[in-house]
Amino acid sequence: MPYDRDHFFTTVRKDLFGGSMTQSQVDGCNFMLAVWEDHFEKPNPRDGTNWLSYCFATVFYETAQKMRPIEEYGKGSGKSYGKPVGPYGKAYYGRGHPQLTWEDNYKKGKDRLKAGYNIVADLHQFPEKMLEDEVSVLVLYDGMTVGWFTGVGLPKYFNATTEDPYNARRVVNVLDKAETIQGYYKKFKPALKQIGTPAVKPEEPPKEEAPMEEPKQVIKLTLASDTLVRLNVMAGENVEIV
Repeated sequence: MPYDRDHFFTTVRKDLFGGSMTQSQVDGCNFMLAVWEDHFEKPNPRDGTNWLSYCFATVFYETAQKMRPIEEYGKGSGKSYGKPVGPYGKAYYGRGHPQLTWEDNYKKGKDRLKAGYNIVADLHQFPEKMLEDEVSVLVLYDGMTVGWFTGVGLPKYFNATTEDPYNARRVVNVLDKAETIQGYYKKFKPALKQIGTPAVKPEEPPKEEAPMEEPKQVIKLTLASDTLVRLNVMAGENVEIV
């Protein structure tokens, strides 16, 4: 089921964005909602809202509230994943909504996009493609729900018996900023209200038409007599005397 956009933006604008949002932030959130509804909500109706809430919380932090794909500030300077490696001599520092890092994850992203969504995006050779909205959002959702970023996914922390937005940070980056993102999760969750599909009114059975009555025959009699006349009339007959 789709999410109520009016309720979402009214809530997050007040509780997370300080009362106002830029058009870019609105567009980014709308795009995230649309991709989730198209690809991820239907297979996960029971836990989907919790998963999506945590994805939004993650993006709110990882993109510095821009809600659009960005490059890591400093481009991995001083970190091992910030050094050029591999056959293409690229640095696989953080990019996109989830701040995807490490060469292996860029390879996985390329393969997952092709296999699951029929999207050709060679993230291994062109890691900058993680700055494209569709590529970035699909990698975000696929990586977090399946669990290929770190080896563990959202189903471990949000299911029929568990709601653990603190340890869910392990899906992306151990427990770095786990408490902060847990706080964001608790604000995004009430903003995500689904619009119920109205019940289909059952068709009323066709009414049976009452059988048409046959027209009754009217018998007209003209009497001219000074004596008593007796008439025998059968039930159901109409007799008019003139």
